[in-house]
Amino acid sequence: MNKADISTLHGQIANPESRAAKTHQWWANALESGKFFPEIQSGLSDKYAPTDIPNQKPPEDGKIASAGLAGAEKLDEYGENRWEKNEIKSGAIIDFTWTYTAVHRTRRWNYFITKDNWKPNEPLSRAQFEKEPFFMVQNDKQPYWEHDLMPNNPTIHKVKMPNKKGYHIILGVWEIADTGNAFYQVVDVNFV
Repeated sequence: MNKADISTLHGQIANPESRAAKTHQWWANALESGKFFPEIQSGLSDKYAPTDIPNQKPPEDGKIASAGLAGAEKLDEYGENRWEKNEIKSGAIIDFTWTYTAVHRTRRWNYFITKDNWKPNEPLSRAQFEKEPFFMVQNDKQPYWEHDLMPNNPTIHKVKMPNKKGYHIILGVWEIADTGNAFYQVVDVNFV
């Protein structure tokens, strides 16, 4: 993908600023890979909406922040002091704002967070995250082709923060109903 393909790009978490938003790169809205994180295989049907399109293969461990997009590998760089962090408080309600250059029929947004004992000086992997999302917004209407599942632009979710301390990563995954893909956004946070 190159700059000429910008019209086909999709969306990012603009607030609190994701790694992609902080980079100000043309590919920030293109972090697309297979849906159903933390799954690792393709061809899976949505357990909630079985008529949605089956998934493509989700990003590999170590390439979660970039969604495996060639050219966006810098997002996968790791280290306790590598990324500027958004300061937040445990239990606070934070407005997560998604902005889009192209909207899609949306099934859900999932928000995952790293475990208490995660290792920031190692590549980001599924094992670093809690298994289940701590927050989810789901469109209930099915089948997708009979309903308007297009999100508002921007989309704002009022997300209650879990009880955490120190540096953590929040992974926002925007899952699409009528394709096998999702969009991946990593937000570095410091619980104060």
